[in-house]
Amino acid sequence: MKILLIEDDMELCTSIQEELQKAGYVVDCCYDGEIAMIHALNMEYCYDLAVIDRMLPIVDGMTIMQAMRRKGISIPVIIITGMSELNDRIEGLDNGADDYLVKPFHIPELLARIRALTRRPAEIRQEACICFADLSFDQTEHTLSCGANSLLLTARESEVLSVFITHPQSLISRDRLIYKIWGTYTDIVPGNVDNYISFLRKRLKEIGSICEIKTIYGAGYRLETKNAG
Repeated sequence: MKILLIEDDMELCTSIQEELQKAGYVVDCCYDGEIAMIHALNMEYCYDLAVIDRMLPIVDGMTIMQAMRRKGISIPVIIITGMSELNDRIEGLDNGADDYLVKPFHIPELLARIRALTRRPAEIRQEACICFADLSFDQTEHTLSCGANSLLLTARESEVLSVFITHPQSLISRDRLIYKIWGTYTDIVPGNVDNYISFLRKRLKEIGSICEIKTIYGAGYRLETKNAG
């Protein structure tokens, strides 16, 4: 699981990053709002959750969060701030935050809130089909459909496809796939990832989809329609 951590206090940011990494998360850090905005709005980074300090230099955290929501980026967002008034908390939640944590806080509480937020979207996604172009994918049943055609995927094929179909037309690097599917600490070799990409390409052809997983040489893969530029 990959987290975007935005905090201008470098010492605090490093401390939080270290604890999150100990808990098994992949963490990218940003120290000012301008750089953070670039990371937060780039869906190719495939973040699963963002922890955002409300008061940042250049661009404030609230503005970053609002820009994410306008772009349709629905990952959970935890606002961390020293602003503890009731109206401040209400404003943060009303503008797109999923949770609001007042400084100073204990890291175990932050970790608990992260676990709670990342459980809920996963449960919601498992109840619904994910669609892109002519594809419909039922994550619960591992069934991939295109029109009247459908087939059953293996559990691992389903995990790999889920990454692509939840981020359609976005560049997904091989390393990102490994992080998302196999975790940070794994001995999987790159060739195994390529094998699953090959399997999924065959599945897409079998059901006659207009979608394909295109190789972007030196960068990764992208799920797109065959007429895409």
